[in-house]
Amino acid sequence: MTTTPVTHLVINPATGTPVTELPLASLADADAAIEAAHAAFPAWRALPPGERAALLRRFAAVVDAHVEELAELEVRNAGHTWGNARWEAGNVRDCLNYYAGAPERLFGRQIPVAGGVDVTFHEPLGVVGVIVPWNFPMPIAGWGFAPALAAGNTVVLKPAELTPLTAIRLGELALEAGLPEHVLTIVAGKGSVVGERFVTHPLVQKVCFTGSTEVGKRIMAGCAEQVKKVTLELGGKSSNIVFADADIDAAAASAPYAVFDNAGQDCCARSRILVERSAYDEFLTKLEPAVRGLRVLDPSDESSEMGPLISAQQKESVTGYLDEVEVAFAGSAPGGDGFWVPPSVVTVDDPATRIWREEVFGPVVAVMPFDDEADAVAKANDTEYGLSGSIFTSDLGRGLRVARAVEAGNLSVNSHSSVRYWTPFGGYKQSGLGRELGPDAPMAFTEEKNVFFAH
Repeated sequence: MTTTPVTHLVINPATGTPVTELPLASLADADAAIEAAHAAFPAWRALPPGERAALLRRFAAVVDAHVEELAELEVRNAGHTWGNARWEAGNVRDCLNYYAGAPERLFGRQIPVAGGVDVTFHEPLGVVGVIVPWNFPMPIAGWGFAPALAAGNTVVLKPAELTPLTAIRLGELALEAGLPEHVLTIVAGKGSVVGERFVTHPLVQKVCFTGSTEVGKRIMAGCAEQVKKVTLELGGKSSNIVFADADIDAAAASAPYAVFDNAGQDCCARSRILVERSAYDEFLTKLEPAVRGLRVLDPSDESSEMGPLISAQQKESVTGYLDEVEVAFAGSAPGGDGFWVPPSVVTVDDPATRIWREEVFGPVVAVMPFDDEADAVAKANDTEYGLSGSIFTSDLGRGLRVARAVEAGNLSVNSHSSVRYWTPFGGYKQSGLGRELGPDAPMAFTEEKNVFFAH
């Protein structure tokens, strides 16, 4: 007796039309992938550091040769703009090149002790399970597998059901680059099947999850059963704090890109704007033309600055928030069968308002005035999240004070930049656990071993 494999229809979110249909991995498929990765681990771990580094650089070179192909897949599969998709494919290449330097630099320490010599080693964990969300499929995959592979681990990676195409292709490119089979394995399937198996399978030594806080809590609880290591990058409700002494023109012009990039489907989105009361009216007056001028077009048009939401379900969720409030002003959006919502601005006085407190994950920003520095910090911190944020001011001392006072992992002063692969990334509070990226990321995929040699 044969069973028909479960499949998933991949949809172009800009048009609502099918792209392709893919089989979804079963529990047995997930087990087989994990066991094969476990079997491949000893040889990958034993590879001389310089050889592992050379393979990662070769992988980066192959990705570089396929940036346009990968970007085109993401434009169709995820509705990303061409500019974003090219950057995302390039980010995978750059992360691989950056972490290719790690295998030869996984230094331990010699610690002075009495009676002998004490040294430490950083040793790989084994099989690492990486669970990738649909909003940034390529970069977040690279942030997980590049440092994990560099540290000597093997990786099984589950892309989101909605956006599996670039991850599958990256797995093929890894083999083309010469990585041994089963060192990086892509397992496309349901979170409730494959993702859950990463949590429960005893051969998976660590789980890296990026997604909603709700699911992250369940993964953390599941990993606790085996005292399994876990990194969580979860939700956000970040503030863009604009003081009256800032360059209001520059702050208003840049604000739309801080929240409407990727149609607001970004856990770092500055979806709350706090403006000092004396500059509030001026800021809103200058924000409106910036929002209306945003080019919201089918991503197949290379001039598009914002694409659609990922799915009909996501569109319904976002419009549900907008139905509860009065929209102050909005930009445009295409019609048709795609999952489009125009970039929208609402003004809020009550901090208990749902659209102010919850992660909308769409092209919606709420604006609220504040009275002074202390009020700005209090309002910015009045959230269960703490991932990112921006501070606009001409006073460097104030910028530093507020950055130190805001409870978030990634802050920018007079900028909206949250993510660089050279620097650590992660959240406070319910925005996550642990850090990704930066020079220390490979260490998070190792155990530190201490060895004492008696004289």
